[in-house]
Amino acid sequence: MSALAGLVLLGDLDLLLREVEATGSRQRLRKLGFVLDGVPKLVATRERLARGIEPRWMVGYERARQRYGRGIAVVRDRVCLGCFVTLPTSATRSVAAA
Repeated sequence: MSALAGLVLLGDLDLLLREVEATGSRQRLRKLGFVLDGVPKLVATRERLARGIEPRWMVGYERARQRYGRGIAVVRDRVCLGCFVTLPTSATRSVAAA
């Protein structure tokens, strides 16, 4: 699995964990009939996935997650859809090449 695919999966797991761990969300999900017994499995899966990603990518991911609440975001037409900043052309070229 590529580093990018791993980071996307990690971002999805982090969003799931954040929603399940929030008290209001937890009560709402239970009311809707969801069983929330799989949280330890999600945490274990997240840890296993994080160990498989290179440390240089994990440092940037964790830093962005702590600062912005998300570690990864979609960029469309040079605009980050997480923070809505327009990225310079050189940045998008270097990411596309990686």
